[in-house]
Amino acid sequence: MLRVRCLRGGSRGAEAAHYIGSRLGRIFTGWVQQSFQSTQAATASQNTCAADDKAASPVPKDCPVCSYNEWDPLEEVIVGRAENACVPPFSVEVKANTYEKYWGFYQKFGGQSFPKDHLKKAIAEIEEMCNILKREGVIVKRPDPIDWSVKYKTPDFESTGMYAAMPRDILLVVGNEIIEAPMAWRARFFEYRAYRRIIKDYFNSGAKWTTAPKPTMADELYDQDYPIRSVEDRHELAAQGKFVTTEFEPCFDAADFIRAGRDIFVQRSQVTNYMGIEWMRRHLAPDYRVHIISFKDPNPMHIDATFNIIGPGLVLSNPDRPCHQIELFKKAGWTVVRPPVPLIPDDHPLWMSSKWLSMNVLMLDEKRVMVDANETSIQKMFENLGISTIKVNIRHANSLGGGFHCWTCDVRRRGTLQSYFE
Repeated sequence: MLRVRCLRGGSRGAEAAHYIGSRLGRIFTGWVQQSFQSTQAATASQNTCAADDKAASPVPKDCPVCSYNEWDPLEEVIVGRAENACVPPFSVEVKANTYEKYWGFYQKFGGQSFPKDHLKKAIAEIEEMCNILKREGVIVKRPDPIDWSVKYKTPDFESTGMYAAMPRDILLVVGNEIIEAPMAWRARFFEYRAYRRIIKDYFNSGAKWTTAPKPTMADELYDQDYPIRSVEDRHELAAQGKFVTTEFEPCFDAADFIRAGRDIFVQRSQVTNYMGIEWMRRHLAPDYRVHIISFKDPNPMHIDATFNIIGPGLVLSNPDRPCHQIELFKKAGWTVVRPPVPLIPDDHPLWMSSKWLSMNVLMLDEKRVMVDANETSIQKMFENLGISTIKVNIRHANSLGGGFHCWTCDVRRRGTLQSYFE
């Protein structure tokens, strides 16, 4: 039996230390993070952080929303839109999450459309992806098209929008509940508007609907002097537990969470802070257990191109970003698969992501996976695992920052709530 329940945030003392440290100033940040990790590790070995094992409330029979994991048979899905996608302004949180070679691109085009020809090809790719999903028997829903170039202003900041391309970033389905993430980028503050029509329909059909506390996104949420100069800087900062987002208020992107029945795994990243994780832990308790895991990652943002759970006891683990807690999964009898090096060429623009979108796949069920038509190496890997591949080309859509998992939010999968760690 794997006892990992305490990984959902460590002890109360560790959380308190983290919050106090953030108030005292950055000089203490390294010490606070070290203390948090040490306490977390100690708790993992001696405390089960007991969660109530009672069954979650049953999902209403006719509710269209019901999904507990990443692999049960897929019946309904939201697929994002590339229409009207805009380059986000080059603010501190965007700089911290993008590669230096593209900084000039953001400085020049921030607030404007992504290249029109590229967008046109991305739109066509996603339309074909939707057609393929429908042919596989999946109901497909789409967000509303919105003009993301409109400038908006709150009492704390001004920005333009970005897109509604990645529903995985903003929506998390847990059972029959849809959770709207608060987000961490100012350019994504109003992204929820594109999905409201769909979510209201689900709500009117019996689904639960929760909106996490919306952050002000005031200057205090970001380390305005976040020191990025090189990849080495990124590695050092991540190892020290230093991120561009502070603990000023809760924030998280839904894509930093990945589901395995009663156990939900999350990383502290550039867009998800400990306060956001703690909000989720309290909100989902006692029926679900939220566990923090971490990786050797110079730029953590969204977990599903680093650690992608694709079946009961089966996970893809990025060899370039090893998981610090991987032995916990191995001891529980899980199979850990290291996907092959991506084949995407170096000259293909990936403005907001790495090449590892090759492992950002969508499971249609335990034996079918939607995978990049160009990535023959990972296709072979899946076939060796006994999983048939549905090959789709979304190479231009990849440039906007996501693979198949990112471009979708699975609304309904045919399955029941189970624990895969007991």
